[in-house]
Amino acid sequence: MNLRGVLWNDAERRPRALLRVVLLIVVAALLAVGTSVGATVGFGALRSWLSTSFGEAVATTLVAVVGVALTGGTVTLAVLIAGRYVDRRRVRDLGLRIDRGWWLDCGFGLALGAGLLTLVFLVGLAFGWIRITGTVQPRSGFAVRFAGLVAIFVVVGVYEELLLRGYLLTNAAEGLAGWLGDRGAVVGATALSSLVFGLAHANNPNATPLSTLAIVLAGVMLAAGYVLTGDLAVPVGLHTTWNLFQGGVYGFPVSGLGVDASLLVVEVSGPRLLTGGDFGPEAGLLGVGAMAVGTVAIALWARWRTGALRIDPAVTTPNLRETGEEREVDSDR
Repeated sequence: MNLRGVLWNDAERRPRALLRVVLLIVVAALLAVGTSVGATVGFGALRSWLSTSFGEAVATTLVAVVGVALTGGTVTLAVLIAGRYVDRRRVRDLGLRIDRGWWLDCGFGLALGAGLLTLVFLVGLAFGWIRITGTVQPRSGFAVRFAGLVAIFVVVGVYEELLLRGYLLTNAAEGLAGWLGDRGAVVGATALSSLVFGLAHANNPNATPLSTLAIVLAGVMLAAGYVLTGDLAVPVGLHTTWNLFQGGVYGFPVSGLGVDASLLVVEVSGPRLLTGGDFGPEAGLLGVGAMAVGTVAIALWARWRTGALRIDPAVTTPNLRETGEEREVDSDR
């Protein structure tokens, strides 16, 4: 295979999978430069005006929401641009085939995330590793701050899943399919995207090698919701309420990061290996156990929804955008 063949797939009329990912990074970097310039100029003035007009709680919350929204918007726009003009995909081919079924799956993901963190909390409470020390923190401006958390975790759930599962996992699976077969390609792509997910959290406060490994396992759980359904609905819902209930409801750190509002205030005294310590329960055996339960629950849900437990073909076989029609082609084989 010549250099052109290494970089370009003539059958699909687009770059090979590795180059597509590199080009996404380039697009995201260019957008990030423009976004950061605008943010640097406008954030100080925005915070000052909000603080004067609405108070410090509103100012802090809205600035945080705007900051996350800018990051999420930049990543999402980069994925959509790269998806359309590099990958030749439609939006729905990135796991966003939004219809009634998509919302049903998303509702399941939302309920699952809430249920798993509730399970973690109740087990820790029963064994005395977690103790409730208060409720509704802080009382001043709680509603505004909590609403801000909801907005932040929705944005994070959408853009991280779109990037890591919808784009990275899909492209990796397509690129590996010719070498490993569809099943092996999905396993390899799941491992790769989950490793990137873990490393992205490796520099968070209170992170350890064990917490990074645990986040990798969380990535596997989230990937299961995508590869078994072909849509991002389950992982987006699960990711959102996992974070929200972990921090905003039960008062734990979220991947090492503290939250400024929670329904419960807790003190964690159990062994770090079990509770995750200052990183949060997802870094402990309680969280890892919840991930195992969640993965099984996702598999059962997918089987109930589709009648079979299988890798969705949309993950490995692209349905590429054509002028006026769609044409299915082989993967990067």
